[in-house]
Amino acid sequence: MARATFVYCLLIGLGFLFAMPLVWLASTSLKSNEQVGTWPPVWIPYPFIWENYGVAWTSGHFGLYFFNTATITVLATIGQLLTASMAAYGFARLRFPGREFLFAVLLATLMLPFVVTMIPTFILFKNLGWLNSFKPLIVPSYFGGGAFFIFLLRQFFKTLPTEMFEQATIDGASNYRIYLQILLPLSKPALSTVAIFGFMQHWNDFLGPLIYLNSPEKFTLALGLRQFIQRTEVRYQEMMAMALMMTLPVLLVFFFFQQYFIRGVVMSGIKG
Repeated sequence: MARATFVYCLLIGLGFLFAMPLVWLASTSLKSNEQVGTWPPVWIPYPFIWENYGVAWTSGHFGLYFFNTATITVLATIGQLLTASMAAYGFARLRFPGREFLFAVLLATLMLPFVVTMIPTFILFKNLGWLNSFKPLIVPSYFGGGAFFIFLLRQFFKTLPTEMFEQATIDGASNYRIYLQILLPLSKPALSTVAIFGFMQHWNDFLGPLIYLNSPEKFTLALGLRQFIQRTEVRYQEMMAMALMMTLPVLLVFFFFQQYFIRGVVMSGIKG
């Protein structure tokens, strides 16, 4: 009993500790200009200045940046879900020469830092004429979706009963039909995990848009927030309001899909 009490108290304490930055973000976004720099710091501002969100939305072109980020995130996440699941199905259920070698090469790419491929990738997209467009941020997601996602889905697919796929094959179902009508409906936890990771990856991406986007009307939220910070007169309460509005979609996605996320991560490691 004492041990369980200690563990719960420790978890609650850590929960408060990890939540403090988010609480401070929300608190500062509602402060007046005078309350931002006061000491000791004000945790509960009075009165609440809700106008900070309106100012941040309009003066920071938040609506345009939100639309650009949502477009990139949705299209890229769909591409990752589609192509990563297809590749994972091939590695998990189809037998072909060199399968294990190709999968080992795929896993080896996880050890390559992004900076190693950054310059060759930039030159490739430059020669294709894709600079200053959303294509470099979306199209690569439709070519496998990433080694980590393929590995995660493959591990999950291998936990599904083999007899089910063999019976479908005997009944005359093609690989595409097995993939669409059997595999995908049974893989909601794993697909939700990939969707959450993919959403967070593209929504918070800063380096990719910084490299490929030049026009301010094509900026994402990450670049817009950076541009907002670089102003001559920085109003921290408005900056915090913009940062909180950028963070809320990620929190909402995780909140609504957390049960699938946890189940997908756990079940993906059951069988190697």
